[in-house]
Amino acid sequence: MRSMPLLSIRGAGCLALLAAPASPPARVPSVERVATLRTARAVHTATLLATGKVLIAGGMADGGGSLASVELYDPSRNTVVAAGNLGERRAGHTATRLPDGRVLIAGGYNGAYLASLELFDPATGRLIPAGTLAEGRSGHTATLLADGRVLFVGGVGSGWTFLSSAEVYDPATRRSEPVGSMRLRRESHTATRLADGRVLVIGGHEGRRQQMTVHSSAEVFVPRSRRFTDAGALRTARHKHDAVLLPDGRVLVIGGADRTDRTHFASTEIHDPRTGTFRAGPSMTHRRYKIAGTSVVLPDARVLVTSGGVAAELLDVERSRFRVVDGRFPDAYRFAAVAALPDGDVVITGGYSDANRSTAGIWRFRDR
Repeated sequence: MRSMPLLSIRGAGCLALLAAPASPPARVPSVERVATLRTARAVHTATLLATGKVLIAGGMADGGGSLASVELYDPSRNTVVAAGNLGERRAGHTATRLPDGRVLIAGGYNGAYLASLELFDPATGRLIPAGTLAEGRSGHTATLLADGRVLFVGGVGSGWTFLSSAEVYDPATRRSEPVGSMRLRRESHTATRLADGRVLVIGGHEGRRQQMTVHSSAEVFVPRSRRFTDAGALRTARHKHDAVLLPDGRVLVIGGADRTDRTHFASTEIHDPRTGTFRAGPSMTHRRYKIAGTSVVLPDARVLVTSGGVAAELLDVERSRFRVVDGRFPDAYRFAAVAALPDGDVVITGGYSDANRSTAGIWRFRDR
């Protein structure tokens, strides 16, 4: 046990020794493995439920192939239980928690580009059909709008077609209808709802291999007009990156890769919606890509970047500086999925390695 400093008090001819109050221990942010999925997976989803549990759905199995299995992780007990199966196997889908607590699972790929939608109800633990998208898509984004509807943007569709289309789903009617298209076709882009309710779409790519074009442009969706407008350009064209809304209303763009996927970025950029401009942000220690949806703004406004490297990193936005978090992953897992817990912890699940092996690991970030 660490000894405590002593204070001496003289009085009445004697010496009294009192322990001085100990300083509170310094917080040490760390990541450690806490549990194991029943099935190794990547390109899946992890969604915090109102019950405090995390819904883990679908994805790509170790060695390839899409999964239908669903699991529930309980952070309070570090337990994982099977929770049934999706109506269709799917990877590259999206999962959106609706205002009523249900989770909307949309699209994905299982050999076909899926248009089907499913709803998970935590009250019953059941998955039920919830209509269809106007267009089958995988690798798209899903953004909850201020009115409770869900905006789906881009991705890849039937015939390996890159999509510029967008649509809005209404949970009340279980119908999805097309809205105005983007100016460019995009996959591996990001979509971030801004403070004013608009949705900022950044980067991404269209085409494959030698025909691939990685975008530097950004567009913004305006719900009132149901149209996209220009929103400036990145300093570095990138795809397979991440983006989060900062408390001051700006958007932090994180990592990504170039057209070859051989150059991964440690750089970040910051978009100001008021001016429609991007400026350089602080650089990370580790280069990262295939990280969409795995960065979290913590309750104290720091940004936690969890995946794509062998260690997580924390950004102090005020000081514009990253620091590596204690605890290492066995590999730089890509296409993991995370869920932010109410107490400020973050759960990191699955992903695959450079050797294309999916992991069943569940890790937990703590800072207390």
